Amino acid sequence: MILIADGGSTKTSWCLIDESGKKIMFHTEGYNPYFSDTEYIIDSMNKNMPSDLPIDKITEVHYYGAGVHNEEKAEVVAKAMEVIFKKAKVHIDHDLMAAARALLGNKRGFAAILGTGTNTCIYDGEGLEMNIDSLAYILGDEGSGCYIGKKLLSDYLRGYMPKNVRDSFWETFKLTPDDILEAIYKKPLPNRFCASFSKFVYDITVNIEYSRNIVKTSFKDFFENLVSHYPNYQDYEFNCIGSVAYNFRNVLEETALEYGMKMGKILRTPIDDLVIYHQEHKV
Repeated sequence: MILIADGGSTKTSWCLIDESGKKIMFHTEGYNPYFSDTEYIIDSMNKNMPSDLPIDKITEVHYYGAGVHNEEKAEVVAKAMEVIFKKAKVHIDHDLMAAARALLGNKRGFAAILGTGTNTCIYDGEGLEMNIDSLAYILGDEGSGCYIGKKLLSDYLRGYMPKNVRDSFWETFKLTPDDILEAIYKKPLPNRFCASFSKFVYDITVNIEYSRNIVKTSFKDFFENLVSHYPNYQDYEFNCIGSVAYNFRNVLEETALEYGMKMGKILRTPIDDLVIYHQEHKV
């Protein structure tokens, strides 16, 4: 049996493929090794995995995860997987590789992630040929859910938010400025906290122009600071995975066209296409 995982910073999607090819899907929280250590991952997995998962029959685990940027961070996740799946051969890779394989298969092209965080690459059909560091949520992650959430929260805290949106925000969350600052600067997983407000931006009906402007500005920053710095980027179609890309795809397509890129695939999650890739290529 083979277990494949797409691990974002907020949620991990899992697919177990048994000997007959039957697929069993389940979800756990996200495990970014910049925020979650090995012990935390083990504890969370044990609490959230299906109780009837045939752990002892799993022979391979292919885990693609956010924050797996180097061997040290990959080892944080690998140790957890090896403790849980004792009889399996564990493979750990970057979530950007999952996006590229799901979006492009074995074809050359441009692939991106716009979810809780951001990432981009040129994929040569086998590996990542070029990757401009997104710099994570403090220094970068332009266009991501966290980036959009930070813009919204900044407007709220500084008093720039239109009154009708501010009233709606208060009715929805009942958060004071002190509550927000404590969540960001003192509590764990501030990136996930900020990203959670991108849904509010998507749901705003009292001032569509305001919400659209936040998203548009975020996507323009994404193209200006990341995408447009890839050599000959306009020669590629724009392919992207993630809830932010999927939910705001109309604004994303408009922005991509403004930067001279045609739209390719936009997927909410890579897991289905990633499973197909593994079935076809036996990686």
